[in-house]
Amino acid sequence: MMRGRSDGAQKKRLWTFVGIGAVLVVFLYMYFGSKSGGESALEYGSRSLRKLGSSYLGGDDNSDLSSRQEEKFGLEDGDGGIVPKSFPVCDDRHSELIPCLDRHLIYQMRLKLDLSLMEHYERHCPLPERRFNCLIPPPPGYKVPIKWPRSRDEVWKLNIPHTHLANEKSDQNWMVVKGEKIVFPGGGTHFHYGADKYIALIANMLNFTNNNLNDEGRIRTVFDVGCGVASFGGYLLSSDIIAMSLAPNDVHQNQIQFALERGIPAYLGVLGTKRLPYPSRSFEFSHCSRCRIDWLQRDGILLLELDRVLRPGGYFAYSSPEAYAQDEEDLRIWREMSTLVERMCWRIAAKKNQTVIWQKPLNNDCYMERPPGTQPPLCQSDNDPDAVWGVNMEACITPYSEHDHKVGGSGLAPWPARLSSPPPRLADFGYSNEMFEKDTETWSQRVDHYWSLLSPKISSDTLRNIMDMKANLGSFAAALKDKNVWVMNVVPKDGPNTLKIVYDRGLIGTTHDWCEAFSTYPRTYDLLHAWTVFSDAEKKGCSGEDLLLEIDRILRPTGFVIIRDKQHVIEFVKKHLSALHWEAVGSTDSTSDPEQDNDEVVFVVQKKLWLTSGSIRDTE
Repeated sequence: MMRGRSDGAQKKRLWTFVGIGAVLVVFLYMYFGSKSGGESALEYGSRSLRKLGSSYLGGDDNSDLSSRQEEKFGLEDGDGGIVPKSFPVCDDRHSELIPCLDRHLIYQMRLKLDLSLMEHYERHCPLPERRFNCLIPPPPGYKVPIKWPRSRDEVWKLNIPHTHLANEKSDQNWMVVKGEKIVFPGGGTHFHYGADKYIALIANMLNFTNNNLNDEGRIRTVFDVGCGVASFGGYLLSSDIIAMSLAPNDVHQNQIQFALERGIPAYLGVLGTKRLPYPSRSFEFSHCSRCRIDWLQRDGILLLELDRVLRPGGYFAYSSPEAYAQDEEDLRIWREMSTLVERMCWRIAAKKNQTVIWQKPLNNDCYMERPPGTQPPLCQSDNDPDAVWGVNMEACITPYSEHDHKVGGSGLAPWPARLSSPPPRLADFGYSNEMFEKDTETWSQRVDHYWSLLSPKISSDTLRNIMDMKANLGSFAAALKDKNVWVMNVVPKDGPNTLKIVYDRGLIGTTHDWCEAFSTYPRTYDLLHAWTVFSDAEKKGCSGEDLLLEIDRILRPTGFVIIRDKQHVIEFVKKHLSALHWEAVGSTDSTSDPEQDNDEVVFVVQKKLWLTSGSIRDTE
């Protein structure tokens, strides 16, 4: 009996220890798991790094690959020497990393997001201590991209080694794999037989001259939501129309990457809970071709966001089953959508077959005539329609200002005169027409000087995708009007909100905070222009190294960076040239550039093409 009770007590103690051990294991897993994010996922921090040294083509076997130390701007040594520094290379799995749109980060941070509102496709950036401190490697077999205009129709398969869209959309002519290339026949979900024919059909519906959608220059900026691989936007370019093609990093992964590889303007984003990063009245025309967006959700908030970015008299072309199908559910959606846009004061401009085109009013008259209590309401007077960075959407109609109401339209000149004509909204910043014209002339001379520095390295088709990291009034982009390029004009979120001037000139762009990663894939731009971007980051206490790594991530191999900044910033960049595998192309100061501010220096660098040793083995 005593033995039995002793055995029972021992078993009881044993189970107690087992229970305590299990609790301890769970605790340790949760504690360390929350810090590491789990070994099975792509991880943030030093464990995701791989030494560079001899593991890349042309590398230095003796490179110092010490762990990252936060670098401040300016030289640390007093003798003016160049201090070498090295960055490791990220794991090959990160070759398409978008830090602020990374689902692995969302999983690791255990963010509680509402999937029905598309919050998981919105920006969620890693904290500084969780950022990668490594160079993003190109995929195995990467080649310098095909040049524009050939790139509109074909790209190298190895540069974006994803062919699932070719299989999934094989009946819609999105893309076709042909040998070592991916070919784009110009089709889409709704226009299987070509975007060019579809665009002409829309222009014909609106009775535009010669079936040209640009309407003699009155339609210049277009917003294509749910754009796929951006063939719609690609085929608009020949009509002097530039589209902001938008799609999320969703189940159709890499669609925006394909668009940018093709040389077509595009941006990663979603109609979710935050305002689009564009000011009010940015686009003359918006388009949704079976974009699978529930426009009726949350009191029509997504359609009201579209209304915010449309200009007075702007159009929304909607090609979807609801516009023509006769089954009960489609009819219900059509009736509810028709009722909603009627209360928003939109009218049907044209309707044919599978497409309906609505038009926004030119002034506030219809809004004022609505019965009291009509939904959706007008936005409050203190609601700034141009505040967009991190601002939640609101289910309200953005009315026109008193000035715009009286004018009854945007007051913009047709394209291309629009590019050099002072837009009416200049007055919002207290800028005079003379200041605008001087800015345009100054940047024209500066761009001429830039091209004299670049000329030994480039030909007429070397550059296609260009980013101005601090666009101000868009005059850098305006100076490139005769070159076969397009420019993503970026206006910092904490400076003057001049992005609306950029759009009023017939250009496109977005708002951004350069203390964070940009919403694009790696290797998507041929040239970046950084005018005092580093100085601005320094003032905000942001990491100069993080900014360098982000520029390198965005930049295509063999691409260029033009840095226009203070001398100590240039010295800071020079210290990192070897680590980044960049090489100096040229530089000037104010003595050789009459349009240069006294304390500014121009420094041009080029990114080398390098491959990891693993990439080389994979392609042999």
